[in-house]
Amino acid sequence: MAVGVHRLDNVTESNTSVRIALLHDNEGKVLVILPATHLLNLVVLWRESSRHLQPVRAENIVKFFNQDALATTEGQRKLFSLPVYLDRSCIDMTSLSVIEPHSGLAFDLPRKWLAGSASVISVGISPEQILEQQPQGTDEEVIIKAVERFTALRIKQRMEDTLGLPSLPPTSQKISELRADPLAGVDRLVPIVKVDPSLAAQVMSWAASPYYALPGELQSIEDAVIRVLGFDLVVNLALGVSMGKTLSIPDEAPRGHTPYWTQAIYTATLAERLCKVMHSDEPPKPGLVYLTGLIHNFGYAALAHLFPPHFALLSRYLEVNPHMSIDQTERHVLNVTREQVAAWLFECWVLPQEVCDGVRYLNNPLHSKANSHAQLVHIATRALRQIGYADGPVETIDPKVLQSVGLLESEVFAERDAMLKKSDQLLEVVKMLETQQKKESSKDKESV
Repeated sequence: MAVGVHRLDNVTESNTSVRIALLHDNEGKVLVILPATHLLNLVVLWRESSRHLQPVRAENIVKFFNQDALATTEGQRKLFSLPVYLDRSCIDMTSLSVIEPHSGLAFDLPRKWLAGSASVISVGISPEQILEQQPQGTDEEVIIKAVERFTALRIKQRMEDTLGLPSLPPTSQKISELRADPLAGVDRLVPIVKVDPSLAAQVMSWAASPYYALPGELQSIEDAVIRVLGFDLVVNLALGVSMGKTLSIPDEAPRGHTPYWTQAIYTATLAERLCKVMHSDEPPKPGLVYLTGLIHNFGYAALAHLFPPHFALLSRYLEVNPHMSIDQTERHVLNVTREQVAAWLFECWVLPQEVCDGVRYLNNPLHSKANSHAQLVHIATRALRQIGYADGPVETIDPKVLQSVGLLESEVFAERDAMLKKSDQLLEVVKMLETQQKKESSKDKESV
């Protein structure tokens, strides 16, 4: 599970709140102090310090700052015997109220502790400055500009050809067509599943898993679909999983992040549960909400595919700026977010528009184009972040978003906690998907 870190918006009411970041290299540890809401610019730090400093792992940061000595003034003073880099914007602050986001350690920092020992550099970037640096235009124009800036690719007439992104697999295309046909049923789905050995094996595994708790033995694919899983679940699981296999899950991920399939299954399951209890005259289809949750993080793998030299750098930025929204950090490093790339790709693949918009606006759920799919997945991810089953800073769920889908915060947490009672069974489903992903990756490597 991920180490939960809170957003620091609520501690920045004054202009004296700063955060302290711990980094290290082969020479030892250093501290960086910058305004609490700012992004730490690693590239500038490397240049100004002439050291390739890396973020300390989250679990080690917690241990370091939870030392008993750091609960005392004397221990806090000794902390600053380490080399310190102070952001230039902190110089004029009359006092410094320090917060360390992983451990929650907070104390007032007397300026005299830094006198003569801190190196002053401009290493922090505010959220407003990040937005000012972003290219303007439609999502496709933004993606083109990002690709042209960060790669040697030249954009052709069909951008999807240029980027080398795979087309939707044949099985996925057939399933997507079924999904769009209101008259489609099990009689058309079962033959598609049967001719894909990998998919057939997975459907049987899902149906036999403890999560679905079927009494008796399964006799056939028809049995699995009709008696256990149902048409909607098989269509959406099959579509999401086959799409997930088109791109490999990146190895160079942020350390301490929630594994891809864990986040996908938990988000999809919770979003669907919330859909079924929301109070609305026109609730969305639970199956499409499940699919939106299942592929909501697909852009993560797409970014690794598009920007392989820069994905490791993005991972380090995400580690050292855990209090910031992931999309803000991605905009700074790559000028484009995973949601923009994923939604554009899904539209190329002709997925349902509800799903495309649901993924695109899940981090901006009050946008005019945000639908209930985006809002439900947004709520699900925020509820899961609080217990380490989704990446991103821990933050409260906006009451306006809850109101827009007719949910109470207590209902959200009740559904989450009820789902967690079946956590062991859900993790079995996750394990099956991860195992299948590894098999597919091995096949791909052998065929090269």
